[in-house]
Amino acid sequence: MPVPILLVTGFLGAGKTTVVNYLLAHAEGRRIAAVVNDFGAINIDAELIAGASDGVVNLSNGCICCSLEGDLLRTLSSLLRRDPKPEYIVIETSGVADPADIVRNLMDPVILREAPLETVLCVMDAATPPAELDNALQRSQLRVADIVALSKLDLADEGAGVRMRAAIRAQRVPAVVVDAPHGEIPSALLFPAHRDRAPAPREPGPKRPAEDRFETLSWTSDHPLSLPRLQQAIGKLAPKLARAKGLFETVEQPGRQMVFQFAAGRATLAPGDAPAAGVPRARIVFIAELGVLSKAELDEIMEACVAD
Repeated sequence: MPVPILLVTGFLGAGKTTVVNYLLAHAEGRRIAAVVNDFGAINIDAELIAGASDGVVNLSNGCICCSLEGDLLRTLSSLLRRDPKPEYIVIETSGVADPADIVRNLMDPVILREAPLETVLCVMDAATPPAELDNALQRSQLRVADIVALSKLDLADEGAGVRMRAAIRAQRVPAVVVDAPHGEIPSALLFPAHRDRAPAPREPGPKRPAEDRFETLSWTSDHPLSLPRLQQAIGKLAPKLARAKGLFETVEQPGRQMVFQFAAGRATLAPGDAPAAGVPRARIVFIAELGVLSKAELDEIMEACVAD
């Protein structure tokens, strides 16, 4: 029996991982394979997906999770050979990925027969200024979507959702637009219970030239960080950052890993799982536009965060 694919796209910091985590936590007995395609040398997202470790894990609700490394078709082929085979596959793209390229790969006749693309979900931060939808990458992410999920409504002002819906309509996007507070989307909307026939092949549109607009800079340390110093460092870096995310220990709470997220000018900290053995005590990925932030500047600012 074919295994349908849910493709989750969206710009940097839109909330894709939160949505995927919600789907896995509310799998309702479904066997779901989650494939994560992160942007950068340190795959933070794979560790933030419902307790993932070592690339592939068995989760408490029977889901499995793996990192997307190398060839997408080879990764999918490996998943389809599992016993038992997953019932659904969720692919979370990088925030700088053009989903049209991934859709084009998924139209491969072999994959289409074994794992048809069922639904494309675009996650969008409701506080995104409507003018940013004119960005070519965000237009592409919207254009291929069947469903657009508005995230972070709790962090936006009261009229943000209304403005964003109007901006999406102005793009002539045929997708259904739904609210996704805290990443919550009804699974029945994404995983239809009855499939009378396989989805029709999609036309992703003409392939456009790659636009290398962003770069990642990774920083690690074998020492815990000082939280007040980190707050000062992020204050200095914030004007140059498009996105940042990481895991680290602090001297204020030794032995406890913290999850750091920075998106749309907002920084958040949350408690994480116990630190893994054999990895640096601080691992943070910074994403900035090309040429805006040098590795030397980043290292100098971040080294000041290391506790004495």
